[in-house]
Amino acid sequence: MFHVDKRSLRFRLLAWLGGVAILVVGLTWLLHGVFLQNLAKDFLGERLKREADHAVAQLEQDRLAVPASLASTSQGYQVFHHLYLLQLNGELSASDPAWQRQLAPLLDDDGNALLEVERGEHHLLVYRRHFEWQDTNGVLLIGEDFSQVEAGLATLHWWVGGIAAGLLAMLVTLNMLAVNRGLRPLWQLRHQLEDLQAGKRQRLSLTAPAELDALVAQLNRFMDDIDLRLQRSRESVANLSHALKTPLAAITQVLRGGRPIDDDRRRKLLMRIENINAQLDAELRRARIAGPHTGHMTHLTRDSQRLIDMFRSLHPQKGFKLTQSLNDRDQVPIDAHDYAEMLGIVLDNAGKWAVGEVRCHVSATSEALTLTIDDDGPGVAENDMGRLGERGTRLDERHPGYGLGLAILAQLVARYAGHCRFERSPLGGLRVVTCLPLPDIKSP
Repeated sequence: MFHVDKRSLRFRLLAWLGGVAILVVGLTWLLHGVFLQNLAKDFLGERLKREADHAVAQLEQDRLAVPASLASTSQGYQVFHHLYLLQLNGELSASDPAWQRQLAPLLDDDGNALLEVERGEHHLLVYRRHFEWQDTNGVLLIGEDFSQVEAGLATLHWWVGGIAAGLLAMLVTLNMLAVNRGLRPLWQLRHQLEDLQAGKRQRLSLTAPAELDALVAQLNRFMDDIDLRLQRSRESVANLSHALKTPLAAITQVLRGGRPIDDDRRRKLLMRIENINAQLDAELRRARIAGPHTGHMTHLTRDSQRLIDMFRSLHPQKGFKLTQSLNDRDQVPIDAHDYAEMLGIVLDNAGKWAVGEVRCHVSATSEALTLTIDDDGPGVAENDMGRLGERGTRLDERHPGYGLGLAILAQLVARYAGHCRFERSPLGGLRVVTCLPLPDIKSP
């Protein structure tokens, strides 16, 4: 049994186009019948009016009570098959006595008018004409049987209906061809997605209409993100494998050896374990980077305030101050975890080195998000500014750390096509400025 999926775009387009075509053709056909009949009535009515004027003019010219053209034996009556009813000097004259009784009441009404009279299967158009003749008022009714004209109009109307049905069938067929051709890019997209799933292709590449450009580009971006995350995971595993083999081998050798573990060896073992823990933490943080195309949003006011509150509790002896200029753009297309990592790394670094004050300013425009963090610590020498952000680089050993935070920050910022710069802060310490470009978010 043939099954129709009513959810398919093809079915919906054909249903809508077919419905509209049927409605337009049907309405046109109905209006054709109405207008055709009205046109015929207007034409015959005008002809009856001219004949009535002609009969009255002949009446005045011939001075006869009944014009010769109205007599049933006249040539004009035999040609036009009209009937008449004449009221003059209180007397009635009729070309067909059978209609006299039905038409007589029309003589009593005022004004000239085209009237319709039904009797059985007959449908008459009757024109009433008032006139004056030899100081006497008279009324003339001239009628014509409209039934035969209506039968001809009905035949013509049904012929037009048949032609319209043929045109409708042709239109539906053309609609089907147009819909099938218009949906061909979607079928190509489906086949290419199946090829992607089967591993036969790496990216989507089809000549699609403009409406599908954004969809194809977004799918390709998602696949780029997946490949990038896979590559990052493999690199993390390789880095961990390389970084952990040597210290783990050394720790294992010490533990398996028979020598007692003195305080110096215990301290070295703890340092190696802490290094392993730092490496694990750094690689896990890198693996959690979501990237710019996840569709997640960051609420700048809420998420920034949470981080400031957290670092106030971690460094209660130091003052963290948050200022913002968001220009009515509180939400930005940045993953909330990525934003917390970017801002948290710099705030943590500033909290360690600040003497008493850390300032954070969040600025958002239609083009970019800028994070500016200042501290009043000792700062960094100008010659060492370029080394900040290098993997494993520590410029001062007075505070605990492994030189990985700013390297992770550099990777995060690069993932969002942004940049970081390090400057001397007006407070005397270090200023870190992070700038991330933002896409234009259009309102729905």
